[in-house]
Amino acid sequence: MIKMGVIIGDRYEVLEKIGTGGMSDVYRAKDEKLSRMVAVKILKQEFSENDNFVQKFRTEAQAAAGLMHPNIVNVYDVGDEKGIYYIVMELVDGITLKRYIEEKNRLTVKEAVSISIQVAMGLEAAHAGGIIHRDIKPQNIIISKDGKVKVTDFGIAKAATSNTITSNVMGSVHYTSPEQARGGYSDAMSDIYSLGITMFEMLTGRVPFNGDTTVAIAIKHIQEPIVSPAQYVPDIPVSVEKIVLKCCQKSPDRRYQTASDLIADLKRSLITPDEDFVLLADLDEERATRVVSEEEERELRENLQQEKRRPQGTTVPPKASSGSRNQTQPPRKKSGASSAQSKKKSRREEEEDTSGIERVTMITAVAIAVLVLAILVFAVGNALGIFSSSGNIAASDEVSTASTANSAATEVTQEAGIEIPGVVGASFAEAKATLEAKGFTVLRENDTSNTAARNTVTGQIPEGGGHAPSGTQISLFVSDGSNASTAVSTPEQTEDPGTTDAAGGEETTGPQMVEVPNVVGQDEQTAAQMLVAAGLRVAYVQDVYHDDAALTGKICRQSPAAGTQAESGSGVNLEKSKGPETVTYYYVGQIEAPTESELYMAGVEVHVRFEIANDQSIMDTKTTTFPLDVEARGLTRGSGTIFLTFTAPETSEQVTITRTVQFTTE
Repeated sequence: MIKMGVIIGDRYEVLEKIGTGGMSDVYRAKDEKLSRMVAVKILKQEFSENDNFVQKFRTEAQAAAGLMHPNIVNVYDVGDEKGIYYIVMELVDGITLKRYIEEKNRLTVKEAVSISIQVAMGLEAAHAGGIIHRDIKPQNIIISKDGKVKVTDFGIAKAATSNTITSNVMGSVHYTSPEQARGGYSDAMSDIYSLGITMFEMLTGRVPFNGDTTVAIAIKHIQEPIVSPAQYVPDIPVSVEKIVLKCCQKSPDRRYQTASDLIADLKRSLITPDEDFVLLADLDEERATRVVSEEEERELRENLQQEKRRPQGTTVPPKASSGSRNQTQPPRKKSGASSAQSKKKSRREEEEDTSGIERVTMITAVAIAVLVLAILVFAVGNALGIFSSSGNIAASDEVSTASTANSAATEVTQEAGIEIPGVVGASFAEAKATLEAKGFTVLRENDTSNTAARNTVTGQIPEGGGHAPSGTQISLFVSDGSNASTAVSTPEQTEDPGTTDAAGGEETTGPQMVEVPNVVGQDEQTAAQMLVAAGLRVAYVQDVYHDDAALTGKICRQSPAAGTQAESGSGVNLEKSKGPETVTYYYVGQIEAPTESELYMAGVEVHVRFEIANDQSIMDTKTTTFPLDVEARGLTRGSGTIFLTFTAPETSEQVTITRTVQFTTE
């Protein structure tokens, strides 16, 4: 237990505890040498006695200490003293991005893009230094009071040059990449995926994947395609929509390969948000569902259970898994063009090998099927006397005919061109990417009469399912959203997704929205019942200080706010008041002797009383020696009074000197 007021490293005075993590506690401290406030992260006692933890703590601290960037919470110093291992960091006055999103429900597009650029710039610097964060999420992003965005908590990051690969799923499961969820190797693209999920939450006020358990959420990251953020907020520009989708591709090869590439597109989206310049992979292939095997799901559950049971910061040997990426990679060099190209080439060759095997298997299967069919036809025909006695020749002719027909069909298909994907109902960004990946060009036509949500494809010419040569222009009719709020069902519409009332009235598409009730002032149980009755649920309850004493023990804040609309079944974050925060003060200083002008003479005994306003005594003593050292903590007032009473040698009169002292907030 660190005592307040202790000096660490002969310069850092610990003032108050401001946070705690899995491996360490964080304190506000004063750097006496530079006269500035800092944050000191101190390894918890239970870990400081473990050599493995200590080594990991030192390694991570030294790696993070090399990062100096305006968008990173900088590390100033690293050290240990009498079994206390500590990191001295920049102290940032602000709130987390998570809290900021909760307060605003969702951010504007420009605000979300601006924050994302600053986060990506911090990651760019970290990746250039060989550091992977591995836990990018809104809780680890701080927005200072002057608007600066800083990435913090590189506590679980390790140098990318390390050859240690952990098999546990690091970071919060809502933001973890598919490769992390499988327990595979994490790299810069893992951070980019997590930033993409964070961007999704900034733009929509919600995370794309949710579930009752961490395993359920992790599986969704692995196999479920991400929903376009434009389905929740139709006004999101196409460039921003596609940037998020590209960051959140399942395969790392299909994401932005560097933070620099991401920053370039984000900056361009600020200038021309409606320009469709972001290149996406073939979404038909990307969005194809891959069911997680029982073995992978079992391993995933084991990894997550081990993560819960194992003290934070430990590593375990990698576990072979059919769903994991290479788990025995050699030590990685710092990020550079050659290593990125090599990795990309390796993945591409692996995909080409796999697709080649599938093609050979398919051709072989088709050939066998045609041969079996020919033999069956001949056998039946011969039994019925259709064929002549020269049966072998007839069978040969049948096989030849079947082969010729098959070749002719292939030629017809090739002549007709490429199959046109059906994209009606998809967002324009997804539809355009899908068609362009097939080799088609796209022409956008605004549909001002359709009742679909903005940016939804309502029609296409030519229609999906047909064939056309590569380069053919496909016209897409896209809803401008002007009639989205007045959708009326028709007999043709009743088969579409949505609900229609019994009288054939208004049709509601998409998630059902409900009004959030006001639960401020209610106890926790009543608040939960009110939310359930409204079709919502409690996401979490956090105990906080609140100035209104009447709300002690009751809900004092909620997010989303009362009266707003929320998706049915979604969670509401609640804060329960612990009462007003008790402010305490401390004083560390010296009491000097009265002066000669105050009729004092050295060696005369002085009665010293040091009291605060409510008559709480700090010191009451008699002395002839000055100065007197004073250290007092937990004071309930911000100032105190020193009384110095003595007998003046020259007049023999009793003299009392009064001094007022201001205390410092703990």
